[in-house]
Amino acid sequence: MAQLRLTDFFGRAKAAATVPPKRGGGSRLKAAPGGAPVHREAEDGAPPPLPASPRTPSRGVVPAVPGLAGRKRSRREMEAEQGTGNGTGNGTGERGGKSARKRLELPAVRGDTGGGVAASPVCPHGTPCVRPGGRGGVPRTVPNAAPEDLAALRSRLQRMKMKMKAPSQLPPIPAGAGAELRGRLETLRGLELRLRDKAGASGAQAQETTAPAAAGDGGQKLPAYQRFHALAQDQPPGLTLPYKYKVLAEMFRSVDTIAGMLFNRAETITFAKVKQGVQDMMRKQFEERHVGQIKAVYPTSYRLRQEKNIPTFGSGVKKSDYQLTLEPVLGEDEKLCGRPHLSASRLLERRREFNRSLVNIVKQHHAAFLASLTPPMVVPEDKLTRWHPRFNVDEVPDISPAELPQPPQEERITTAQELLSTARGMMIPKMEKALANLALRTAEAGAGEPVVSKAPSPASTSSALKGVSQELLERIRAKEARRLQALMTRDAGQEERLALLGRLPAMARVLRNVFVAEKKPALPLEVACARMAESFPTQMTAGEMEKHLRLFAELLPDWVGIHAIRTDTYIKLDKNKDVGLVVERLTKVAKEAEAL
Repeated sequence: MAQLRLTDFFGRAKAAATVPPKRGGGSRLKAAPGGAPVHREAEDGAPPPLPASPRTPSRGVVPAVPGLAGRKRSRREMEAEQGTGNGTGNGTGERGGKSARKRLELPAVRGDTGGGVAASPVCPHGTPCVRPGGRGGVPRTVPNAAPEDLAALRSRLQRMKMKMKAPSQLPPIPAGAGAELRGRLETLRGLELRLRDKAGASGAQAQETTAPAAAGDGGQKLPAYQRFHALAQDQPPGLTLPYKYKVLAEMFRSVDTIAGMLFNRAETITFAKVKQGVQDMMRKQFEERHVGQIKAVYPTSYRLRQEKNIPTFGSGVKKSDYQLTLEPVLGEDEKLCGRPHLSASRLLERRREFNRSLVNIVKQHHAAFLASLTPPMVVPEDKLTRWHPRFNVDEVPDISPAELPQPPQEERITTAQELLSTARGMMIPKMEKALANLALRTAEAGAGEPVVSKAPSPASTSSALKGVSQELLERIRAKEARRLQALMTRDAGQEERLALLGRLPAMARVLRNVFVAEKKPALPLEVACARMAESFPTQMTAGEMEKHLRLFAELLPDWVGIHAIRTDTYIKLDKNKDVGLVVERLTKVAKEAEAL
Protein backbone atom coordinates (compact mmCIF):
# COMPACT_ATOMS: atom_id res chain seq x y z
CA MET A 1 0.00 0.00 0.00
CA ALA A 2 1.41 3.35 -0.98
CA GLN A 3 2.32 5.71 1.82
CA LEU A 4 -0.40 8.24 2.59
CA ARG A 5 0.19 11.95 2.63
CA LEU A 6 -1.22 14.53 4.97
CA THR A 7 -2.97 16.36 2.12
CA ASP A 8 -5.08 13.27 1.43
CA PHE A 9 -6.87 13.70 4.75
CA PHE A 10 -7.85 17.32 4.11
CA GLY A 11 -8.82 16.60 0.49
CA ARG A 12 -11.17 13.79 1.37
CA ALA A 13 -12.63 15.64 4.33
CA LYS A 14 -13.51 18.72 2.25
CA ALA A 15 -14.84 16.60 -0.62
CA ALA A 16 -17.07 14.70 1.82
CA ALA A 17 -18.40 17.96 3.22
CA THR A 18 -19.50 19.26 -0.22
CA VAL A 19 -20.83 16.04 -1.90
CA PRO A 20 -24.24 14.88 -0.57
CA PRO A 21 -24.46 11.26 0.53
CA LYS A 22 -25.96 8.72 -1.83
CA ARG A 23 -29.06 6.76 -0.90
CA GLY A 24 -28.12 3.66 -2.83
CA GLY A 25 -25.43 1.08 -2.10
CA GLY A 26 -21.76 1.72 -1.94
CA SER A 27 -19.65 3.59 0.51
CA ARG A 28 -21.28 6.18 2.68
CA LEU A 29 -19.79 9.09 4.56
CA LYS A 30 -21.53 10.40 7.62
CA ALA A 31 -20.35 13.42 9.44
CA ALA A 32 -19.58 12.79 13.05
CA PRO A 33 -20.96 15.13 15.73
CA GLY A 34 -17.49 16.51 16.34
CA GLY A 35 -16.91 17.40 12.72
CA ALA A 36 -14.60 14.46 11.84
CA PRO A 37 -15.92 12.10 9.15
CA VAL A 38 -16.44 8.44 9.91
CA HIS A 39 -15.29 6.04 7.19
CA ARG A 40 -17.22 2.81 6.68
CA GLU A 41 -16.07 -0.04 4.48
CA ALA A 42 -17.90 -0.36 1.14
CA GLU A 43 -20.05 -3.36 0.55
CA ASP A 44 -18.65 -3.99 -2.95
CA GLY A 45 -15.10 -4.79 -1.80
CA ALA A 46 -13.68 -1.25 -2.00
CA PRO A 47 -10.28 -0.61 -0.41
CA PRO A 48 -10.25 0.05 3.35
CA PRO A 49 -10.93 3.68 4.29
CA LEU A 50 -8.30 6.00 5.70
CA PRO A 51 -8.03 6.52 9.46
CA ALA A 52 -9.46 9.59 11.08
CA SER A 53 -7.50 12.69 10.14
CA PRO A 54 -6.13 15.16 12.65
CA ARG A 55 -8.26 18.26 12.94
CA THR A 56 -7.65 21.85 13.95
CA PRO A 57 -9.80 23.86 16.31
CA SER A 58 -12.50 25.71 14.45
CA ARG A 59 -11.88 29.45 14.27
CA GLY A 60 -15.11 30.38 12.55
CA VAL A 61 -17.45 29.35 9.78
CA VAL A 62 -15.58 29.20 6.47
CA PRO A 63 -17.73 28.71 3.36
CA ALA A 64 -16.87 25.58 1.47
CA VAL A 65 -15.69 26.24 -2.06
CA PRO A 66 -16.52 23.29 -4.35
CA GLY A 67 -13.84 22.03 -6.58
CA LEU A 68 -10.97 23.63 -4.62
CA ALA A 69 -10.25 20.78 -2.27
CA GLY A 70 -6.92 19.76 -3.78
CA ARG A 71 -5.95 23.14 -5.31
CA LYS A 72 -3.47 25.51 -3.70
CA ARG A 73 -5.26 28.61 -2.53
CA SER A 74 -4.05 32.04 -3.43
CA ARG A 75 -2.92 34.71 -1.01
CA ARG A 76 -6.10 36.75 -1.47
CA GLU A 77 -8.33 33.81 -0.62
CA MET A 78 -6.25 33.05 2.50
CA GLU A 79 -6.46 36.72 3.60
CA ALA A 80 -10.23 36.70 3.00
CA GLU A 81 -10.61 33.54 5.09
CA GLN A 82 -8.40 35.03 7.77
CA GLY A 83 -10.48 38.18 7.90
CA THR A 84 -13.62 36.13 8.23
CA GLY A 85 -12.04 34.08 11.01
CA ASN A 86 -10.94 37.19 12.88
CA GLY A 87 -14.41 38.61 12.63
CA THR A 88 -16.02 35.50 14.08
CA GLY A 89 -13.12 34.24 16.21
CA ASN A 90 -13.60 32.39 19.44
CA GLY A 91 -10.75 33.89 21.44
CA THR A 92 -7.88 31.72 20.34
CA GLY A 93 -5.37 34.53 20.68
CA GLU A 94 -4.97 35.64 16.99
CA ARG A 95 -4.20 39.28 16.31
CA GLY A 96 -4.53 41.71 13.36
CA GLY A 97 -3.56 40.44 9.93
CA LYS A 98 -1.06 37.82 11.11
CA SER A 99 -2.23 34.32 11.96
CA ALA A 100 -0.37 31.84 14.13
CA ARG A 101 0.36 28.32 12.94
CA LYS A 102 -2.59 26.03 13.58
CA ARG A 103 -1.99 23.19 15.96
CA LEU A 104 -3.29 19.74 15.04
CA GLU A 105 -5.49 17.89 17.52
CA LEU A 106 -5.58 14.10 17.47
CA PRO A 107 -9.05 12.53 17.52
CA ALA A 108 -10.19 11.05 20.81
CA VAL A 109 -9.50 7.33 21.10
CA ARG A 110 -12.73 5.40 21.51
CA GLY A 111 -12.89 2.35 23.67
CA ASP A 112 -15.37 0.55 21.40
CA THR A 113 -13.28 0.47 18.25
CA GLY A 114 -11.96 -2.74 16.96
CA GLY A 115 -8.63 -1.40 15.89
CA GLY A 116 -6.80 -2.78 18.91
CA VAL A 117 -6.38 0.58 20.70
CA ALA A 118 -7.73 0.44 24.22
CA ALA A 119 -9.01 3.39 26.15
CA SER A 120 -6.31 5.32 27.94
CA PRO A 121 -6.48 5.35 31.71
CA VAL A 122 -6.97 8.68 33.37
CA CYS A 123 -4.12 10.09 35.46
CA PRO A 124 -4.74 11.70 38.85
CA HIS A 125 -4.58 15.18 37.23
CA GLY A 126 -7.32 14.29 34.71
CA THR A 127 -5.31 13.68 31.50
CA PRO A 128 -4.89 10.36 29.68
CA CYS A 129 -1.69 8.53 30.56
CA VAL A 130 -0.26 7.90 27.08
CA ARG A 131 3.35 6.86 26.52
CA PRO A 132 4.72 7.66 23.06
CA GLY A 133 6.74 5.22 21.01
CA GLY A 134 4.24 2.36 20.61
CA ARG A 135 4.39 -0.20 17.89
CA GLY A 136 3.34 1.16 14.51
CA GLY A 137 3.00 4.69 15.84
CA VAL A 138 0.14 3.75 18.20
CA PRO A 139 0.56 5.26 21.66
CA ARG A 140 1.11 2.84 24.50
CA THR A 141 -1.02 3.14 27.59
CA VAL A 142 0.48 3.04 31.06
CA PRO A 143 -1.51 1.40 33.82
CA ASN A 144 -2.00 3.75 36.70
CA ALA A 145 -1.37 2.13 40.07
CA ALA A 146 -2.79 3.97 43.04
CA PRO A 147 0.09 4.96 45.44
CA GLU A 148 0.00 3.44 48.88
CA ASP A 149 -0.36 5.71 51.81
CA LEU A 150 3.05 6.81 53.20
CA ALA A 151 1.92 6.60 56.81
CA ALA A 152 0.73 3.03 56.31
CA LEU A 153 4.07 2.04 54.80
CA ARG A 154 5.96 3.59 57.72
CA SER A 155 3.79 1.78 60.25
CA ARG A 156 4.35 -1.54 58.45
CA LEU A 157 8.11 -0.98 58.36
CA GLN A 158 8.13 -0.14 62.06
CA ARG A 159 6.21 -3.32 62.89
CA MET A 160 8.68 -5.41 60.83
CA LYS A 161 11.63 -3.86 62.66
CA MET A 162 10.03 -4.57 66.01
CA LYS A 163 9.51 -8.20 65.02
CA MET A 164 13.11 -8.62 63.80
CA LYS A 165 14.64 -6.92 66.86
CA ALA A 166 15.96 -9.37 69.43
CA PRO A 167 14.68 -9.00 72.98
CA SER A 168 17.08 -7.22 75.31
CA GLN A 169 16.62 -9.77 78.07
CA LEU A 170 15.09 -13.18 78.52
CA PRO A 171 11.52 -13.41 79.82
CA PRO A 172 11.06 -14.37 83.46
CA ILE A 173 10.76 -18.07 84.28
CA PRO A 174 7.11 -19.04 84.78
CA ALA A 175 6.15 -20.45 88.16
CA GLY A 176 4.63 -23.68 86.80
CA ALA A 177 7.60 -24.64 84.62
CA GLY A 178 9.17 -28.05 85.00
CA ALA A 179 12.63 -28.72 86.35
CA GLU A 180 14.13 -29.42 82.92
CA LEU A 181 12.69 -26.22 81.39
CA ARG A 182 13.80 -24.21 84.40
CA GLY A 183 17.35 -25.56 84.08
CA ARG A 184 17.55 -24.65 80.38
CA LEU A 185 16.27 -21.13 81.03
CA GLU A 186 18.84 -20.68 83.79
CA THR A 187 21.60 -21.80 81.39
CA LEU A 188 20.43 -19.31 78.74
CA ARG A 189 20.32 -16.54 81.33
CA GLY A 190 23.91 -17.30 82.38
CA LEU A 191 25.08 -17.26 78.77
CA GLU A 192 23.37 -13.90 78.24
CA LEU A 193 25.11 -12.37 81.26
CA ARG A 194 28.47 -13.76 80.14
CA LEU A 195 28.07 -12.26 76.64
CA ARG A 196 27.12 -8.88 78.10
CA ASP A 197 30.20 -8.86 80.36
CA LYS A 198 32.44 -9.81 77.44
CA ALA A 199 31.02 -7.04 75.22
CA GLY A 200 31.48 -4.47 77.99
CA ALA A 201 35.10 -5.55 78.59
CA SER A 202 35.95 -5.33 74.86
CA GLY A 203 34.43 -1.83 74.63
CA ALA A 204 36.41 -0.62 77.65
CA GLN A 205 39.62 -2.08 76.20
CA ALA A 206 39.00 -0.31 72.88
CA GLN A 207 38.54 3.00 74.72
CA GLU A 208 41.77 2.45 76.66
CA THR A 209 43.75 1.76 73.47
CA THR A 210 42.37 4.77 71.59
CA ALA A 211 42.80 7.22 74.48
CA PRO A 212 46.64 7.09 74.67
CA ALA A 213 46.89 7.42 70.91
CA ALA A 214 44.82 10.58 70.98
CA ALA A 215 46.75 11.95 73.96
CA GLY A 216 50.15 11.10 72.48
CA ASP A 217 49.90 13.54 69.59
CA GLY A 218 48.51 16.44 71.54
CA GLY A 219 44.88 15.84 70.61
CA GLN A 220 45.40 16.66 66.91
CA LYS A 221 47.14 14.83 64.10
CA LEU A 222 49.43 16.74 61.80
CA PRO A 223 48.56 16.64 58.09
CA ALA A 224 50.46 14.27 55.84
CA TYR A 225 52.32 17.01 53.95
CA GLN A 226 53.99 17.95 57.25
CA ARG A 227 54.57 14.42 58.60
CA PHE A 228 56.20 13.20 55.36
CA HIS A 229 57.69 16.46 54.13
CA ALA A 230 61.23 15.06 53.86
CA LEU A 231 60.09 12.16 51.68
CA ALA A 232 58.41 14.48 49.16
CA GLN A 233 61.53 16.51 48.35
CA ASP A 234 62.79 16.26 44.78
CA GLN A 235 66.35 17.13 45.78
CA PRO A 236 68.95 14.39 46.48
CA PRO A 237 68.95 13.05 50.04
CA GLY A 238 71.02 15.12 52.40
CA LEU A 239 70.69 17.09 55.62
CA THR A 240 67.09 18.13 54.98
CA LEU A 241 65.19 20.04 57.63
CA PRO A 242 61.74 19.21 59.04
CA TYR A 243 58.76 21.11 57.72
CA LYS A 244 58.28 23.16 60.90
CA TYR A 245 61.95 24.15 60.89
CA LYS A 246 61.70 25.32 57.29
CA VAL A 247 58.64 27.41 58.17
CA LEU A 248 60.58 28.95 61.07
CA ALA A 249 63.52 29.74 58.76
CA GLU A 250 61.13 31.47 56.36
CA MET A 251 59.66 33.45 59.25
CA PHE A 252 63.14 34.57 60.29
CA ARG A 253 63.83 35.71 56.72
CA SER A 254 60.60 37.73 56.67
CA VAL A 255 61.30 39.25 60.09
CA ASP A 256 64.82 40.19 59.01
CA THR A 257 63.53 41.84 55.82
CA ILE A 258 60.94 43.97 57.63
CA ALA A 259 63.27 44.78 60.53
CA GLY A 260 66.01 45.81 58.10
CA MET A 261 63.74 48.32 56.33
CA LEU A 262 62.47 49.81 59.61
CA PHE A 263 65.96 49.87 61.19
CA ASN A 264 67.54 51.65 58.20
CA ARG A 265 64.79 54.29 58.43
CA ALA A 266 65.64 54.85 62.11
CA GLU A 267 62.15 53.69 63.09
CA THR A 268 61.34 51.78 66.26
CA ILE A 269 60.68 48.12 65.44
CA THR A 270 57.69 46.88 67.43
CA PHE A 271 56.23 43.40 67.44
CA ALA A 272 52.90 44.69 66.12
CA LYS A 273 54.53 46.08 62.96
CA VAL A 274 56.59 42.96 62.38
CA LYS A 275 53.61 40.67 62.97
CA GLN A 276 51.46 42.40 60.38
CA GLY A 277 54.25 42.37 57.79
CA VAL A 278 55.18 38.71 58.31
CA GLN A 279 51.55 37.58 58.08
CA ASP A 280 51.11 39.54 54.85
CA MET A 281 54.25 37.96 53.35
CA MET A 282 53.76 34.34 54.45
CA ARG A 283 49.99 34.06 54.86
CA LYS A 284 50.63 32.29 58.16
CA GLN A 285 49.97 33.18 61.77
CA PHE A 286 52.93 34.86 63.50
CA GLU A 287 52.96 35.10 67.29
CA GLU A 288 55.34 35.94 70.13
CA ARG A 289 56.07 32.23 70.47
CA HIS A 290 57.81 32.30 67.11
CA VAL A 291 59.93 35.25 68.26
CA GLY A 292 60.96 33.13 71.25
CA GLN A 293 61.91 30.26 68.95
CA ILE A 294 64.00 32.61 66.80
CA LYS A 295 65.72 33.84 69.95
CA ALA A 296 66.39 30.23 71.04
CA VAL A 297 67.90 29.26 67.67
CA TYR A 298 69.89 32.46 67.06
CA PRO A 299 70.35 34.27 70.41
CA THR A 300 72.56 37.06 69.00
CA SER A 301 70.15 38.05 66.22
CA TYR A 302 68.00 40.59 68.07
CA ARG A 303 67.96 42.56 71.26
CA LEU A 304 64.48 42.35 72.76
CA ARG A 305 63.06 44.92 75.21
CA GLN A 306 59.76 46.11 76.66
CA GLU A 307 59.30 49.82 76.05
CA LYS A 308 56.50 52.34 76.33
CA ASN A 309 55.73 55.87 75.07
CA ILE A 310 56.14 54.66 71.48
CA PRO A 311 53.99 56.41 68.85
CA THR A 312 51.28 53.99 67.73
CA PHE A 313 49.46 56.08 65.09
CA GLY A 314 46.02 54.68 65.70
CA SER A 315 46.95 50.99 65.92
CA GLY A 316 44.65 50.40 68.88
CA VAL A 317 47.48 50.35 71.44
CA LYS A 318 47.80 53.09 74.01
CA LYS A 319 50.98 55.10 74.01
CA SER A 320 51.46 54.46 77.72
CA ASP A 321 51.33 50.65 77.28
CA TYR A 322 54.46 48.52 77.11
CA GLN A 323 55.32 47.02 73.72
CA LEU A 324 57.85 44.37 72.67
CA THR A 325 60.58 45.97 70.54
CA LEU A 326 63.28 44.34 68.41
CA GLU A 327 66.69 45.74 67.53
CA PRO A 328 69.13 43.90 65.22
CA VAL A 329 72.52 43.21 66.78
CA LEU A 330 75.24 44.59 64.48
CA GLY A 331 78.99 45.00 64.68
CA GLU A 332 80.91 48.20 65.18
CA ASP A 333 82.11 48.31 61.56
CA GLU A 334 78.61 47.94 60.05
CA LYS A 335 77.86 51.65 59.73
CA LEU A 336 76.74 53.92 56.93
CA CYS A 337 77.10 57.70 57.25
CA GLY A 338 78.01 57.34 60.90
CA ARG A 339 75.08 55.19 62.02
CA PRO A 340 74.48 51.40 62.02
CA HIS A 341 73.12 50.02 58.76
CA LEU A 342 71.73 46.54 58.01
CA SER A 343 72.93 45.77 54.48
CA ALA A 344 71.75 43.06 52.08
CA SER A 345 74.98 41.05 52.46
CA ARG A 346 74.54 41.10 56.22
CA LEU A 347 70.96 39.80 55.79
CA LEU A 348 72.28 36.84 53.77
CA GLU A 349 74.90 36.06 56.42
CA ARG A 350 72.28 36.12 59.18
CA ARG A 351 70.03 33.82 57.14
CA ARG A 352 72.84 31.30 56.60
CA GLU A 353 73.75 31.42 60.29
CA PHE A 354 70.12 30.71 61.24
CA ASN A 355 69.97 27.72 58.86
CA ARG A 356 73.23 26.32 60.25
CA SER A 357 71.81 26.59 63.78
CA LEU A 358 68.69 24.67 62.72
CA VAL A 359 70.82 21.92 61.15
CA ASN A 360 72.90 21.67 64.34
CA ILE A 361 69.75 21.21 66.41
CA VAL A 362 68.61 18.37 64.14
CA LYS A 363 72.10 16.85 64.36
CA GLN A 364 71.76 16.67 68.14
CA HIS A 365 68.51 14.71 67.84
CA HIS A 366 70.14 12.52 65.19
CA ALA A 367 73.09 11.76 67.48
CA ALA A 368 70.66 10.73 70.26
CA PHE A 369 68.90 8.45 67.77
CA LEU A 370 72.18 6.80 66.74
CA ALA A 371 73.11 6.23 70.37
CA SER A 372 69.79 4.41 70.96
CA LEU A 373 70.43 1.88 68.17
CA THR A 374 71.71 -1.65 68.70
CA PRO A 375 74.68 -1.56 68.38
CA PRO A 376 75.15 2.18 69.04
CA MET A 377 76.65 4.29 66.26
CA VAL A 378 78.87 7.36 66.50
CA VAL A 379 79.29 9.56 63.42
CA PRO A 380 81.31 12.80 63.55
CA GLU A 381 79.11 15.80 62.85
CA ASP A 382 81.58 17.35 60.40
CA LYS A 383 81.52 14.17 58.24
CA LEU A 384 77.76 13.68 58.31
CA THR A 385 76.24 14.20 54.84
CA ARG A 386 72.81 12.60 55.26
CA TRP A 387 70.54 11.29 57.99
CA HIS A 388 70.13 7.67 59.00
CA PRO A 389 67.54 5.89 56.78
CA ARG A 390 65.39 5.03 59.80
CA PHE A 391 65.62 8.51 61.30
CA ASN A 392 62.29 10.26 60.76
CA VAL A 393 63.25 13.89 60.28
CA ASP A 394 59.71 15.26 60.42
CA GLU A 395 59.16 13.77 63.90
CA VAL A 396 61.88 15.93 65.48
CA PRO A 397 60.34 17.81 68.43
CA ASP A 398 59.58 21.47 68.04
CA ILE A 399 61.99 24.12 69.32
CA SER A 400 61.24 25.33 72.83
CA PRO A 401 60.83 29.14 72.72
CA ALA A 402 63.20 31.25 74.79
CA GLU A 403 61.85 33.48 77.53
CA LEU A 404 60.87 36.91 76.29
CA PRO A 405 61.10 40.11 78.40
CA GLN A 406 57.81 40.82 80.13
CA PRO A 407 56.43 44.26 80.98
CA PRO A 408 56.85 45.22 84.64
CA GLN A 409 53.75 44.33 86.60
CA GLU A 410 52.43 45.68 89.86
CA GLU A 411 52.32 43.47 92.92
CA ARG A 412 49.32 41.22 92.70
CA ILE A 413 48.09 38.53 95.06
CA THR A 414 48.21 35.20 93.25
CA THR A 415 48.34 32.56 96.02
CA ALA A 416 46.41 31.87 99.19
CA GLN A 417 49.57 32.33 101.27
CA GLU A 418 50.07 35.88 99.96
CA LEU A 419 46.44 36.73 100.64
CA LEU A 420 46.68 35.28 104.13
CA SER A 421 49.82 37.25 104.98
CA THR A 422 48.40 40.48 103.54
CA ALA A 423 44.91 40.37 105.06
CA ARG A 424 45.78 38.78 108.41
CA GLY A 425 43.54 40.20 111.13
CA MET A 426 41.01 41.60 108.63
CA MET A 427 39.04 38.37 108.04
CA ILE A 428 36.84 36.23 110.20
CA PRO A 429 38.51 33.18 111.81
CA LYS A 430 36.59 30.72 109.65
CA MET A 431 37.86 32.23 106.38
CA GLU A 432 41.37 32.56 107.77
CA LYS A 433 41.39 28.87 108.69
CA ALA A 434 40.18 27.87 105.19
CA LEU A 435 42.95 29.92 103.53
CA ALA A 436 45.56 28.35 105.82
CA ASN A 437 44.41 24.84 104.86
CA LEU A 438 44.52 25.75 101.16
CA ALA A 439 48.06 27.13 101.45
CA LEU A 440 49.16 23.98 103.29
CA ARG A 441 47.74 21.69 100.59
CA THR A 442 49.40 23.75 97.85
CA ALA A 443 52.78 23.52 99.58
CA GLU A 444 52.46 19.73 100.01
CA ALA A 445 51.57 19.29 96.34
CA GLY A 446 54.56 21.38 95.25
CA ALA A 447 56.97 19.44 97.49
CA GLY A 448 56.06 16.07 95.96
CA GLU A 449 58.65 13.70 94.56
CA PRO A 450 59.93 14.68 91.10
CA VAL A 451 58.94 12.46 88.21
CA VAL A 452 61.85 10.33 87.05
CA SER A 453 61.87 9.70 83.31
CA LYS A 454 62.23 6.05 82.45
CA ALA A 455 65.20 5.15 80.30
CA PRO A 456 64.30 3.36 77.08
CA SER A 457 64.61 -0.37 77.45
CA PRO A 458 67.11 -2.11 75.18
CA ALA A 459 65.74 -3.68 72.07
CA SER A 460 64.64 -7.21 72.80
CA THR A 461 65.19 -10.05 70.38
CA SER A 462 62.23 -10.60 68.10
CA SER A 463 60.29 -13.83 68.34
CA ALA A 464 61.14 -14.59 64.69
CA LEU A 465 64.88 -14.69 65.58
CA LYS A 466 64.56 -17.23 68.38
CA GLY A 467 67.03 -20.06 67.96
CA VAL A 468 69.48 -17.93 65.92
CA SER A 469 72.96 -17.59 67.35
CA GLN A 470 73.46 -14.33 69.24
CA GLU A 471 76.98 -14.03 67.86
CA LEU A 472 75.67 -14.23 64.31
CA LEU A 473 73.10 -11.53 65.07
CA GLU A 474 75.81 -9.27 66.49
CA ARG A 475 77.95 -9.69 63.35
CA ILE A 476 75.01 -8.90 61.07
CA ARG A 477 74.12 -5.82 63.10
CA ALA A 478 77.72 -4.61 63.10
CA LYS A 479 77.93 -5.03 59.32
CA GLU A 480 74.69 -3.13 58.85
CA ALA A 481 75.95 -0.37 61.14
CA ARG A 482 79.16 -0.03 59.10
CA ARG A 483 77.18 0.15 55.86
CA LEU A 484 74.86 2.83 57.23
CA GLN A 485 77.79 4.81 58.65
CA ALA A 486 79.45 4.79 55.23
CA LEU A 487 76.17 5.90 53.70
CA MET A 488 75.83 8.82 56.12
CA THR A 489 79.40 10.05 55.60
CA ARG A 490 79.45 9.81 51.80
CA ASP A 491 80.26 13.09 50.01
CA ALA A 492 78.67 14.48 46.82
CA GLY A 493 81.47 13.24 44.53
CA GLN A 494 81.08 9.67 45.72
CA GLU A 495 77.31 9.91 45.28
CA GLU A 496 77.70 11.00 41.66
CA ARG A 497 80.19 8.20 40.91
CA LEU A 498 77.88 5.59 42.45
CA ALA A 499 75.03 6.86 40.29
CA LEU A 500 77.19 6.49 37.17
CA LEU A 501 78.27 2.98 38.16
CA GLY A 502 74.66 1.94 38.76
CA ARG A 503 73.71 2.81 35.17
CA LEU A 504 76.72 1.13 33.46
CA PRO A 505 75.40 -2.49 33.34
CA ALA A 506 72.29 -1.51 31.38
CA MET A 507 74.26 0.95 29.26
CA ALA A 508 76.80 -1.70 28.18
CA ARG A 509 74.22 -3.59 26.10
CA VAL A 510 73.01 -0.37 24.48
CA LEU A 511 76.59 0.62 23.57
CA ARG A 512 77.28 -2.71 21.89
CA ASN A 513 74.01 -2.49 19.93
CA VAL A 514 75.03 0.96 18.67
CA PHE A 515 78.34 -0.38 17.30
CA VAL A 516 76.63 -3.41 15.76
CA ALA A 517 74.07 -1.17 14.03
CA GLU A 518 76.74 1.19 12.71
CA LYS A 519 78.88 -1.74 11.45
CA LYS A 520 82.07 0.10 12.33
CA PRO A 521 84.84 -0.81 14.80
CA ALA A 522 85.27 2.83 15.89
CA LEU A 523 83.04 5.90 16.01
CA PRO A 524 83.61 9.58 16.73
CA LEU A 525 82.92 10.31 20.38
CA GLU A 526 80.28 12.94 19.57
CA VAL A 527 78.42 10.52 17.29
CA ALA A 528 78.55 7.74 19.88
CA CYS A 529 77.23 10.08 22.60
CA ALA A 530 74.37 11.22 20.37
CA ARG A 531 73.40 7.63 19.47
CA MET A 532 73.54 6.56 23.11
CA ALA A 533 71.43 9.51 24.26
CA GLU A 534 68.79 8.61 21.68
CA SER A 535 68.76 4.88 22.57
CA PHE A 536 69.03 4.90 26.36
CA PRO A 537 65.65 4.94 28.21
CA THR A 538 66.72 7.63 30.68
CA GLN A 539 66.89 11.09 29.16
CA MET A 540 70.44 12.45 29.27
CA THR A 541 72.47 15.12 27.55
CA ALA A 542 75.51 14.43 25.38
CA GLY A 543 77.83 15.71 28.12
CA GLU A 544 76.40 13.32 30.71
CA MET A 545 76.66 10.42 28.27
CA GLU A 546 80.32 11.26 27.63
CA LYS A 547 81.03 10.83 31.36
CA HIS A 548 79.61 7.29 31.20
CA LEU A 549 81.66 6.39 28.12
CA ARG A 550 84.88 7.64 29.71
CA LEU A 551 84.05 5.62 32.83
CA PHE A 552 83.70 2.55 30.57
CA ALA A 553 87.19 3.17 29.25
CA GLU A 554 88.51 3.59 32.82
CA LEU A 555 86.97 0.40 34.23
CA LEU A 556 87.18 -1.86 31.13
CA PRO A 557 90.16 -0.74 29.02
CA ASP A 558 90.22 -4.14 27.26
CA TRP A 559 86.63 -3.63 26.00
CA VAL A 560 86.30 0.13 25.37
CA GLY A 561 89.08 2.46 24.32
CA ILE A 562 89.09 6.22 23.70
CA HIS A 563 91.73 7.55 21.30
CA ALA A 564 92.49 11.15 20.37
CA ILE A 565 93.60 11.46 16.73
CA ARG A 566 94.60 14.96 15.68
CA THR A 567 91.61 17.16 16.45
CA ASP A 568 89.01 14.38 16.82
CA THR A 569 88.34 11.84 19.55
CA TYR A 570 87.24 8.30 18.69
CA ILE A 571 85.82 5.47 20.78
CA LYS A 572 86.60 1.86 19.88
CA LEU A 573 84.69 -1.23 21.08
CA ASP A 574 85.68 -4.92 20.99
CA LYS A 575 82.52 -6.61 19.68
CA ASN A 576 84.00 -10.10 20.11
CA LYS A 577 83.75 -10.00 23.93
CA ASP A 578 80.73 -11.58 25.60
CA VAL A 579 78.47 -8.77 26.82
CA GLY A 580 77.15 -10.98 29.63
CA LEU A 581 80.61 -11.20 31.24
CA VAL A 582 81.02 -7.45 30.84
CA VAL A 583 77.73 -6.83 32.66
CA GLU A 584 78.79 -9.14 35.53
CA ARG A 585 82.09 -7.28 35.95
CA LEU A 586 80.33 -3.90 36.01
CA THR A 587 77.77 -5.11 38.55
CA LYS A 588 80.53 -6.39 40.82
CA VAL A 589 82.39 -3.07 40.62
CA ALA A 590 79.22 -1.15 41.52
CA LYS A 591 78.57 -3.35 44.59
CA GLU A 592 82.14 -2.97 45.81
CA ALA A 593 81.98 0.80 45.45
CA GLU A 594 78.71 0.93 47.37
CA ALA A 595 80.14 -1.16 50.21
CA LEU A 596 83.08 1.23 50.73
